[in-house]
Amino acid sequence: MKITEIEIYAIHLPLHEPFVISYATYDYMPSIIVKLTTDTGVVGYGESVADDHVTGESWGGTFQVLKNTLAPKLIGEDPKNMERIHHIMDAAIYGVPTAKAAIDIACFDVVGKSLGIPVYDLLGGKYHEAFPITHVLSIASPGEMAKEAEEKVVGGYRSMKMKVGTCVADDVKRIQAVRNRVGEDIAIRVDVNQGWKTSANTLQGLQKLENCSLDWLEQPVLADDFDGMVEVKSKSAVPVMIDEGLRGMRDMREIIAKRAADKVNIKLMKCGGIYPAMKLAVMAEMAGIECQIGSMVESSIGSAAGFHVAFSKKIITSVELTGPLKFSKDVGNLQYDVPFIRLTNKPGLGIEIDEQVLQELTQFSEKVIG
Repeated sequence: MKITEIEIYAIHLPLHEPFVISYATYDYMPSIIVKLTTDTGVVGYGESVADDHVTGESWGGTFQVLKNTLAPKLIGEDPKNMERIHHIMDAAIYGVPTAKAAIDIACFDVVGKSLGIPVYDLLGGKYHEAFPITHVLSIASPGEMAKEAEEKVVGGYRSMKMKVGTCVADDVKRIQAVRNRVGEDIAIRVDVNQGWKTSANTLQGLQKLENCSLDWLEQPVLADDFDGMVEVKSKSAVPVMIDEGLRGMRDMREIIAKRAADKVNIKLMKCGGIYPAMKLAVMAEMAGIECQIGSMVESSIGSAAGFHVAFSKKIITSVELTGPLKFSKDVGNLQYDVPFIRLTNKPGLGIEIDEQVLQELTQFSEKVIG
């Protein structure tokens, strides 16, 4: 089986509501979809959702890297040879994990379909039968966030992930408002997206949140401040998770060496796709650090890929892949059984792509052939 054609689509995914985090507000999510065709007629799909605050990649830049650098190098290659595929991509260009993730995911989709098995079977089989879905609250006023959380609890959700990261004092009010509204039985995870910047700011905030029973605090300090994470971890009883600080194996080695986190957030867009995500999960497992599979708010394609990784590993104990629930229109049909997600046994990523919607959402596209 050989790759004969790679089509690249730059799309805008429309959101039900604007998505607000510490450093950006999104009215839609810019995404890149890759359609990979083989000489056997099997077609696979991958996705890149770039974030220049995390990996330094942009939507337009990712499109150009895929078109001019990665796709031409991979025509004629066997998509089953994942170690070789990644070696070729790494030799062609340093970094750009989001661009590489689209190719990686499309290759796994193709191989699963060609063998008639789900991607999780390519990764060692399915360990988890279901994952609870956490509702993500984007930044708003304390009252608005509390009201939304209450509505989602009524709808069956048992955990909330709060996006914060503005002024520490204002964020404390947001967290307290949500906890007071939903009661003690609902899990609350707080994602600061680097917004509190330093360990001193973070510890001041946590002091005021001692009665809020937080599940964990995610990336409160700047991404490369591993020593800051160590200080927060050593001086607070609230578990801490690293997100933006974990991009690849070099970061994971430092996290393990410094014991800088209780939990790590692995994202396919940060590390380069399914294949390197599995390597990171194994490294974390060896060190006894729990993992989450997170999201850059991908469509059904990227979200399904993340779920296949999560369902295959015991050390992955939580997921945050809710992009398809936030879109008013999606290119795929990943199914949620809210507030849970369960994967089917369909081959590849297990989803169908609506080519008509893909064309409708496409802003521009390119085809690379041999």
